[in-house]
Amino acid sequence: MRALLVSLLVALVAGSAACGENYDPLAIDPKFQAQTRELTAHDARRNRDIPVRIYLPSNEKPAPIVLFSHGLGGSRAGSKFLGEHWAARGYVVVFIQHAGSDDAVWKDAAPKERLAALRDAASLENFLLRVKDVPAVLDQLETWNKSGPLAGRMDLAKVGMSGHSFGAVTTQAVSGETFATAGKALTDPRIRAAVILSPSTPKSTTAEKAFAEVKIPWLLMTGTKDVTFIGEADLESRLGVYPALHGAPKYEVVLDKAEHSAFTDGALPGDREPRNPNHHRVILAVSTAFWDAYLRGDKNALAWLNGADPRAVLESADDWKAAP
Repeated sequence: MRALLVSLLVALVAGSAACGENYDPLAIDPKFQAQTRELTAHDARRNRDIPVRIYLPSNEKPAPIVLFSHGLGGSRAGSKFLGEHWAARGYVVVFIQHAGSDDAVWKDAAPKERLAALRDAASLENFLLRVKDVPAVLDQLETWNKSGPLAGRMDLAKVGMSGHSFGAVTTQAVSGETFATAGKALTDPRIRAAVILSPSTPKSTTAEKAFAEVKIPWLLMTGTKDVTFIGEADLESRLGVYPALHGAPKYEVVLDKAEHSAFTDGALPGDREPRNPNHHRVILAVSTAFWDAYLRGDKNALAWLNGADPRAVLESADDWKAAP
């Protein structure tokens, strides 16, 4: 009997080790250098060109896909720290550039007119253009996966969506948020999980109504000083999303003293806090574990995500919530 109990204990310990102890979402090949391709997807229905930058993993076997939508005034070249790391972890990462709310808005304006130009670009029209860009890019990826230099590189059954700021609003829209005027029409069923950087709740309805139909896992990331000079999203708005989610696994990171720029490559105008290098470390670790768990079905990643391991990456003042 004692021998049996010892055997069971050994097996339990071994099983625990196999369920996440050796998993490290920050581990990458130090020799890895992301290969990128800059291409243009064309949406014939709207006669609209959509520039993309694609980060490719070293393995040429079919890989899961992560789409990324930039913030207001950004471009496909932004937040490359995400594209490079996710590609190093084996994902095909597609950064979408949205004409009408990209960097051309402010680059083409006189310095004194740039703020007004950005405010004008944060419009309902551009929001709808962005939302329709996502399925158009997915359609194009299906075509590219059949022939050409990207043939066979993508596993189109495993698609994740991410975005920051205006890109977060875009991500919410295509991954489950309900809009009073559009119902469920904006959701793309090909998206299986979403990482939302600087989320927000809409002003036109309650969070409970807006997010009642979210059926896929969401990871939310924000900071205690995550506000912008354009738009009305404050910390209350950002933190209002998590408690309104009920239909699927949900996670939330709140980085202490992190400003809106914490999710970008560098500081933004108006920043007051010094940049904390650990913020990027947290963003990369938790998002990678999330993708591995919900796109790859990696049980070790899921155990890491749902256990105490995220706390080891975060600093003591950061907040972490998980409801698998």
